[in-house]
Amino acid sequence: MHTVWKGAISFGLVHVPVKMFSATEDKDISMRMIHTACNTPLNFVRKCQHCEREVEWGEISRGYEYEPGAFVLFEKDELEKLTGEVTKEIKILDFVDLSEIDPVYFQKTYYLAPNETGAGAYSLLLEAMKQTGKIGIAKVSIRSKSSLAAIRVIDRCIAMETIFYPDEIRSVDQVPNLPEQSNVNDKELDMAKMLISQLSTPFEPEKYKDDYRAAVLQAIEQKVSGQQISVAPEPHRANVIDLMSALQASLEAVKPVSSEPTPLPADRAKPDKPKSRAKSTKGKAKDKETVPS
Repeated sequence: MHTVWKGAISFGLVHVPVKMFSATEDKDISMRMIHTACNTPLNFVRKCQHCEREVEWGEISRGYEYEPGAFVLFEKDELEKLTGEVTKEIKILDFVDLSEIDPVYFQKTYYLAPNETGAGAYSLLLEAMKQTGKIGIAKVSIRSKSSLAAIRVIDRCIAMETIFYPDEIRSVDQVPNLPEQSNVNDKELDMAKMLISQLSTPFEPEKYKDDYRAAVLQAIEQKVSGQQISVAPEPHRANVIDLMSALQASLEAVKPVSSEPTPLPADRAKPDKPKSRAKSTKGKAKDKETVPS
């Protein structure tokens, strides 16, 4: 894997030299913009509207528009000076429980490996976090951007998850049409909870597949080989009349099939024993003898 950053984790006066690697990769299928008339890929150029020409990277600076058409300019080295020494340090500020952090805060995951001289301190921090069950909340700067980060253990590796600052999280009050309070039918609620229980299972990420990417790759192969693309029809979905019907149908669909035979009703569980014919005949013969002539 490609090293994206070098520095050190610090907690208290302890420094752990580390290298950083991206823990995830984007597998989206990249497609170019093509000029339909001649099948030529399009290039996007950095063009100055005033000078009406393409601009080289060496002629470009950063600017903040503080009012329409008015900018304050920054050169690259100015922005780098503002970050200071923190660019090479992941400074742990606190240790907390992972369950206290809402997933909305998480951005991107990185793996941290010990540097050549940091294996001992790395193992110490990893084992200490494992045994205490805590994760570190740290500050870090990557590519001139300051971020909060969660330092935690994944298997036998220390990982860093960049997280948003609180003021970067939009309030749910901005979301339109949210109900003021939940008014639900008790029976529907019970059925919904039953459905959730039936669908609950341990998380197994390997069973989830990107069906769209697989379909696009298949379509690309078909086009390259000159085949006509065939798309399977969407499964027919019956219209559900109401919420209760949808819940009932969902529960029926996920109900486990029992391998045991269905028990008979109580009155049919034990069949009646047949009466002895010999006893019955003997009784009749005795009755016959006592009948007066």
